[in-house]
Amino acid sequence: MLMFLGVIGLLFYGTSPSFYWPYRFPKLSLNPSKILRLGSASWVSSPLPLAMEGGDPYIRALMRTISASESNMDKPYHLLYGGKTLNELDRHPDSCIPIETGPNLGDCTTAAGRYQFLTTTWLTKAQSYHPYPPSWLGFWQSYDFSPEAQDIVVYRWLSDPDAWGTDISQQLQNGKITQVLELLSGTWTSLGYGIETNSMSNQLPQIYSDMLEEELSVPSNPDPIIDGLK
Repeated sequence: MLMFLGVIGLLFYGTSPSFYWPYRFPKLSLNPSKILRLGSASWVSSPLPLAMEGGDPYIRALMRTISASESNMDKPYHLLYGGKTLNELDRHPDSCIPIETGPNLGDCTTAAGRYQFLTTTWLTKAQSYHPYPPSWLGFWQSYDFSPEAQDIVVYRWLSDPDAWGTDISQQLQNGKITQVLELLSGTWTSLGYGIETNSMSNQLPQIYSDMLEEELSVPSNPDPIIDGLK
């Protein structure tokens, strides 16, 4: 398990009283901001646009769907597990926060950012996919954890057929969103299909459809940084 339940997985883990919002997710009887002690972070009704520009609209829509389950707040790139926020994004915070619910209760997690990267996962994937890696002269420097960098690392990772054993973009273009979510659930467990299936899981295909409609409506040009064509 490379990543954990995420902020939204924590919020919706288990059975909750129902309330209304655009995707008809089960809604808690209490304010999510109070439950998660979010400070300046607040719940949003739909996953925010990505910080990066350009790229495959199918992968972009998938990224926004992942963040709907992991970090659907107004400052997703700044989120720590449990709802606290980071002030600086010059590096992954590597802060181990106690897990408050679910099967890993009692452990701690370093999950952070829009995609709730664990420290070890971030360092491994940044080494392979980061758009601006430290130079060999600056080997002591950390990988930038900026919103654009978070997006590009995940975009390149999802776009790499060798990483997943399949071409995810092609799977999405073939309408196999459910199969893709199941494939990714070993990494982002809040997507469901495993030990941390939550009440959002059944809504994710519809969220993906909505995000894809938005992404396809925006003209997009190839970006050599995003696509790794340096």
